[in-house]
Amino acid sequence: MVTESSCVLAFDLGASSGRAMLGRLVNGTLSLTEIHRFPNDRVQAGGGVYWDILRLYHEIKLGIGKALREEPGILSLGIDSWAVDYGLIGPDGELLGNPYHYRDSRTDGCMEELGDLLGKDTIFGLTGIQFLPFNTIYQLYAARKTDSSSLKQASKLLMIPDLLRYFLTGEMKSEFTNASTTQLLNPASGEWELKLLEAIGLPASLFLPPVQPGTPAGTLQASVAEELGVPPLPVIAVAEHDTASAVAAVPAESEEFAYLSCGTWSLMGTELNRPVLTPQALEWNFTNEGGVNGTFRLLKNIMGLWLIQECRSAWEKEGDSRSFAELVQAAAQAKPFRSLIDPDHRMFIHPAHMPKQIQSFCRETGQPVPESKEEIIRCVMESLALQYRSVLQRTEELSGRSFNGLHMVGGGIHNTVLCQYTANAIGRPVWAGPAEGSAIGNAAVQLISLGKISGIQEARDIIRRSFPVDTYLPEEPAVWEEAYRRFAETIIN
Repeated sequence: MVTESSCVLAFDLGASSGRAMLGRLVNGTLSLTEIHRFPNDRVQAGGGVYWDILRLYHEIKLGIGKALREEPGILSLGIDSWAVDYGLIGPDGELLGNPYHYRDSRTDGCMEELGDLLGKDTIFGLTGIQFLPFNTIYQLYAARKTDSSSLKQASKLLMIPDLLRYFLTGEMKSEFTNASTTQLLNPASGEWELKLLEAIGLPASLFLPPVQPGTPAGTLQASVAEELGVPPLPVIAVAEHDTASAVAAVPAESEEFAYLSCGTWSLMGTELNRPVLTPQALEWNFTNEGGVNGTFRLLKNIMGLWLIQECRSAWEKEGDSRSFAELVQAAAQAKPFRSLIDPDHRMFIHPAHMPKQIQSFCRETGQPVPESKEEIIRCVMESLALQYRSVLQRTEELSGRSFNGLHMVGGGIHNTVLCQYTANAIGRPVWAGPAEGSAIGNAAVQLISLGKISGIQEARDIIRRSFPVDTYLPEEPAVWEEAYRRFAETIIN
């Protein structure tokens, strides 16, 4: 038997860590091997919060070197990351300062101010993107308001994966899925919306025409290849928003499915051929982000495991070194449904102390205040699961579809307690897997671009038979139905 093997390198950058993964397609089966993992910590300096972009670039170069020593036959590489953040390039091709972190507070009030100025219905009608205070449009509006010298000097704007790819190749390209998250791209035309650019005083020349996922985007420039002692490896613009890559990896048999990409953020929705720009979608603050093959991801951002991560971070500083998993398992033994929170309340975006903020929310809403760490974590997980039910129901209404279960992908599926709570809350099966959805989708788009996989449906078929999926069936329906009734009355807006 002749072995057919193809290998690509996927860099998946999350809000707390990054990883380099080798994706090997061997006789129709895809496998993933972690080659390099590194932290991605936000940096506070001079009153601002930034990404350590050169450290990320350094780690990517380390990952390339390690990967090619492990597998000299790598065919290409691609990078995906979180959305909305960007770097500014000057006329000489140099990066103008460290990219801001989306949790920097300089955008406070900008979403409301611009919404009053232009009208939320106008902004949504032009872009189809949900209103989040850190969207790129508000970051740029904040920069204009403060007369940012970097913005005045800038020749081009590159989203984070575009920027890192530019460092590697010397070529600048803007990729569609990440460009769509800026709230500046028109989904109908696939081009930058000039009315919005004019409204915030930005030249159209700052933005490059977006290219579709799978577009070849250059090769490692000679200086990088020489530094690393590697060949000039091709670089592909994959679905560079990590959620777009994760959705590409959903192992669904049908073209109509619901997904939950679960990590620092939870993103729930479905994949459609056209955006949903209805008044109801605006009222419920859903979004229409770009996907593979020109599709749109009708979805809603939910705060996600950030809530637990920040609780653990606060407690670590106070001397509690328990792991994420240990805290979650302890929380499963706490009294159920004692208190509930709105996971998406703005008070949880960048609090000084997350546990105290959760207690404050419960106090202000007249609920029992969770005192122990176990009570706080249980409160978060139950609230997330109930929020997932609300968003799933609204996704069905907006899309005109009905889903018999939910596909969960991403690192959050390691939280088996949350997976079970989610099945309980929605009253339907949850299919959890694969965990490394973004990296798998990244690799799949590269393999499609290289002609090794025929298209996205074949990719999903390969992923379904290549990676394990755990099924969670709903339990205690009456208890969770009563909890949702209470959640709907007191939390849902």
